Amino acid sequence: MDDDGTWGVRGPSADKAPGPGVPPPPAHPPRVPRPASGTHPADPHQGDRNQADPHPADRNQADRQPGRPAEQWRVGSASAQPVEHRQAGPVPAAPPVEQPAPGAPVDAWLRTPRPQQEPGVWRYGYTPPPPEESERVSDRSLLVGALIALLSALLLWSLWRNGYLPYRLVPLKLFTPGEWWNPGTSGGPRTIEGSDALTVYEAILFGLLVYGCGRIGNFSELFRRHVAERGQPFLALAAAAAAGLTQLLVWKETLPVVRPVLVLVASVAGGEIYQSQTVVNVIYGLIAAAVLWPFARLGRWRELIAARGGGSAPAPADPSAPATTTSADQWPELRAAGWTDAADTLTAEVRTGRMNDVDVARLRHAWRLAARRPDRLGPLAESVLRTGGAAALHPSGLRDLPRRTARHDVLTGQVRIGRCADDPHNPYVRRGTGLALDPALLGTSLLAVGPPGAGKSARLIRPAVEALALRALAGQAAVLAVGGAGEPLGPDEAFDVVVRVGHPGSAHDIDLYGGTTDPDEAAAVLAEGLVGDVGSLDSRRAATVLAQLLGPYRAAHGHFPSVPELRELLDGTPAAFAGLRASLEAAGHHAMLRELDARSRQAGGPGDPAPVLADRVALLDRPTFAGFFATGPDARPFELRALGQYPLRVRVDLPERGHAEASRLLTRLLLAQFTAITAARTDTSLFVCLVLDDATHAVTAETVRGIRRLRSVNAGAVLALRTVDDVPEPLHTPLLGAVGCTAAFSGITTWDGKRFAEAWGKEWVETREVAQHTVFADQPFTRALHALRKLVTGKAVTTDAVTVRQVEKERWSASELAYAVPSGHAVIRLANVDGEHAPPLLVHLDG
Repeated sequence: MDDDGTWGVRGPSADKAPGPGVPPPPAHPPRVPRPASGTHPADPHQGDRNQADPHPADRNQADRQPGRPAEQWRVGSASAQPVEHRQAGPVPAAPPVEQPAPGAPVDAWLRTPRPQQEPGVWRYGYTPPPPEESERVSDRSLLVGALIALLSALLLWSLWRNGYLPYRLVPLKLFTPGEWWNPGTSGGPRTIEGSDALTVYEAILFGLLVYGCGRIGNFSELFRRHVAERGQPFLALAAAAAAGLTQLLVWKETLPVVRPVLVLVASVAGGEIYQSQTVVNVIYGLIAAAVLWPFARLGRWRELIAARGGGSAPAPADPSAPATTTSADQWPELRAAGWTDAADTLTAEVRTGRMNDVDVARLRHAWRLAARRPDRLGPLAESVLRTGGAAALHPSGLRDLPRRTARHDVLTGQVRIGRCADDPHNPYVRRGTGLALDPALLGTSLLAVGPPGAGKSARLIRPAVEALALRALAGQAAVLAVGGAGEPLGPDEAFDVVVRVGHPGSAHDIDLYGGTTDPDEAAAVLAEGLVGDVGSLDSRRAATVLAQLLGPYRAAHGHFPSVPELRELLDGTPAAFAGLRASLEAAGHHAMLRELDARSRQAGGPGDPAPVLADRVALLDRPTFAGFFATGPDARPFELRALGQYPLRVRVDLPERGHAEASRLLTRLLLAQFTAITAARTDTSLFVCLVLDDATHAVTAETVRGIRRLRSVNAGAVLALRTVDDVPEPLHTPLLGAVGCTAAFSGITTWDGKRFAEAWGKEWVETREVAQHTVFADQPFTRALHALRKLVTGKAVTTDAVTVRQVEKERWSASELAYAVPSGHAVIRLANVDGEHAPPLLVHLDG
């Protein structure tokens, strides 16, 4: 996208998208819903650790640019007519039940951190999980251990206080004068000094006993698990109750705290200090405060008081408050380039809610493109000053989709499709985190396999199409979504071009020749679409036959033949050949006459692919498709080549119910055209993606090779299959190796699971083998005990021999993929164009 609303295109069919150089401001600002009262981005540790909704844009359709509706611009060299049922005015809002919850304000959304993570991690507001606990002790063991430690400590203290422990005063007598004590190892204090020393000695031993009991009984873990994790106000109330009980025990002198403190103060400051009642009260107050302090820390009383508004702790920052000039909502890239006025204008647009997330992504992308050509910076800045967030609009004039069904972070291009399950197959750091798709992942292409009803379309295909459509509105991508009529790929208002094959009111057709003028190129792609799935027929021979007919016909008439004319030529109709020959002779095309003569000589020979080609073309020569696939001056085809030139949103509806074979032929043709056209384009700045909601019998050997080349030209493909057997068996392994991302939905067969298990490989895991051996006793008493134990338990006395080994194991076995994946889940393996990859993850799809 550049600054003046035009799209830089090279090539003979590259037409400028019409529209004013600088779009006028919209009549009304885009509607951005206010966040609900009291709602804030959710704590990332709760649920999937990333529950904050990142898309602050209005879910209803943004206001269109006045005087420039979406249907009044051209696509490639085809005259793009408006879709038959589109309205000139704004599209009505979707029902509230279909709308996601309102997100955060745009400025807060901009400032939310998006740290770099592994492929597929939902980056918006991501917070890493706490370190993994090696072995978590069960609650029962924890409670029993704490109770045993407490009872043992009480027993020791009781034995100490009652004098049942011998030599208990020996350590004290070693460090104090002998005249303080009565003779003997158990002799008590003789003087006041000895009594005071014994009091302090008992307090020190009591403190050591409490510390040892707490460590042995693991009271800290017990407190964290059953008190601290329940949060406020339970934490503060529990700490307050414990503090009250402790204060009662302290002042009842059940716990040795008060007397030792008084003794120590008297030994340091002298006994005369207690003659002042004020000093005594201060000491008592300090003792009470010292007893309360650890409970206040444990109960986080200060944080609770601050949260209730009664403390002096600083309040959280207001998202609407002015931020520093380096924050994202202050447009630092514009300020660094010296365009302060434009940055201030956009900052004000963000603060007042006149911009949505798509506007931010679009203007950032426009600025990056303009920075490569300094002569465009000035016009872009002037456009921003005049129109604000409506500058550099998409050619359709739209600023958002009519509605969204998934969570999107347009700034990173991610769409959240689910949450990684808390399953042993998933690494600990990925459990509970959101899983997202982005262009870096789709650039390696994605293959989704699952039976009907598994959720491929609604939970994976639809969110991916939405994300690409939003990215197209930001000028960074183009998408072609192909599916059956009525499939949930999005409403018509979410697309710039809608092609309904076989529908009499469709505004566009499909160009069978891909918009090319080269007969050989058109023949190669058309042959792949017609007979690419016929294993016994070489598509190169079929391309040669088509080239022998397409070249002469174009030389004679200036365009390629229509479907009925191509069928007649392939059938070898004498009248069709005679008419074409006469036209060539009149125009003097001798080279093309030789091509036609060669076709005449080869017709009817053994292995001639023309009859098979004619049968396949006959699938399109039906009354339902009358008027479609035209090639003359009145033709209205959509040229697939325009996808690499404009950020288009295109949807093709195929008549799968009444013409299944024709739909598969067209799907195969579109896939072949897409791989050929994207591989040949020179400007790869625009990400282009093809989404096939049903790729049954669409994959051929040539298209598999083309899919491998997509990642190097900033393009990708998303293919959905009911089973891998919908692809010819020789292509199973090449297809799984060509795509970087794969998804196995619940309900697949073990045969499909085996192919995925082989593609995902193995990993080294640690296994524990336990062998039980019977214990044979030699002594009579031991044998008697073993016999008694066997009589009580019914089992012989055994010992366990544990063997730990490192073995190589499949990440997911075929049986686990077929029977252990719950409904609504899928096992997804992701990789990006940089070569980074994530292991297969069990994902709960909530897109």
